[in-house]
Amino acid sequence: MFVRRYWSGEWWPMNQKRFMTTSKRVQDRSKLKRIHDLEIVTEKWKIASKVLFLMEILKKEPEMIIPVRQLDQYRSQISLPKPNRVSDFIRKSPKLFELYKDHRGILWCGMTKQGEELVQEEDRILEEHQDTAAEFVTRFLMMSVDKRLALDKIVHFRRDFALPVDFRTNWVHKYPQHFKVVKDNEEVEHLELVNWNPAWAITELEKKTMGITEASDDHVPGLLLLSFPLKFPPNYKKAYKYKGAIDHFQKRSYLSPYADARGLKAGSKEFDKRAVAIMHELLSFTVEKRLVTDHLTHFRRELVMPQKLMRLLLKHFGIFYVSERGKRFSVFLKEAYKGSDLIEKCPLVVWKEKVQSLIGYRGKKKIEAFSDMEDMEENGFHESNSESEDTIDLQLEQEEKVGDLEDDSLAGYSEMEIKEICSAYEDAKRC
Repeated sequence: MFVRRYWSGEWWPMNQKRFMTTSKRVQDRSKLKRIHDLEIVTEKWKIASKVLFLMEILKKEPEMIIPVRQLDQYRSQISLPKPNRVSDFIRKSPKLFELYKDHRGILWCGMTKQGEELVQEEDRILEEHQDTAAEFVTRFLMMSVDKRLALDKIVHFRRDFALPVDFRTNWVHKYPQHFKVVKDNEEVEHLELVNWNPAWAITELEKKTMGITEASDDHVPGLLLLSFPLKFPPNYKKAYKYKGAIDHFQKRSYLSPYADARGLKAGSKEFDKRAVAIMHELLSFTVEKRLVTDHLTHFRRELVMPQKLMRLLLKHFGIFYVSERGKRFSVFLKEAYKGSDLIEKCPLVVWKEKVQSLIGYRGKKKIEAFSDMEDMEENGFHESNSESEDTIDLQLEQEEKVGDLEDDSLAGYSEMEIKEICSAYEDAKRC
């Protein structure tokens, strides 16, 4: 008797094994396209994010001290499974954190003087960056179809855009000339554009290529004919084989990310190139020219981007690089990096490098010594829970009742499915 089972929207014979491709096998398929230097950047961030998470927890405390036993609830955010002790993790960075017992024998965690000075320095940097961050958020709204975006989604970009911890409670109300908070019929909060600024309706690529700093007040965004900077791995020979197709793509005109794209046909070449331009623009806004791919997929409808966004990122690997470290993939703007270093470092990046230099947890020299990323796994590097980037936003703004770590409000936008990723890699291999 022929019996079938229903699995992921398809019928499969019971006697036929359905092979699922794991993340590791996906990595094996893309070795020629892998860039070791950018994988190092991802690994360094995974380590630094644990320490930055703890610094932000302490920063919210009245005297920047907290009982160590209260930190036990954050084990998943710092990837510290039992029986490992939180206190041991803290002791690995003695230049940033210190432990002491009170008269009752309760162990407390606080920051060293150097750590406190770094927190104050970060506050100054974020304060100085506020106007620039407001511009980027406004331009983000200008690129959206309805000129509004859900706050629950924007909050994922808080660190990437260098927004303060009180982004939802206070910061969004500081620039009423640019945007305002509104609620839809379901009482969901959105950030809505107040005034269209023609001077900001110009892409970072236009500024860089054409030397334009600001558009005129009567500027109307339309078709662009600009080539994207390309970088290929030196061992990837197909870049020469498909030079004709690459040149054709580069010479094709496309609609500006700030122009109305509702008339574009999904799947057309013009539609796809505009999507590339939007991702290029968003990555240009970020502090480290890097984003989590899941966070991009949250805005597919609002920014008129294709459903198979991962496929597009992988296809244009001369422009973007997708790192496969951790539970969520990250996408880099390749032109912004030379090796594992950002070419242009904003003050916040310099600040993060200071913090990294003081971290004793799995030192960076050990990272750079590996010849292949799999070696890191064998030498004790654990996959970090990248969801901690979202969690700290939610936990540090508890008065807003944003939600929990798993982002229930965005459940429909969960991690990229393995099937979609595999399909994207197969398509990319043909290019």
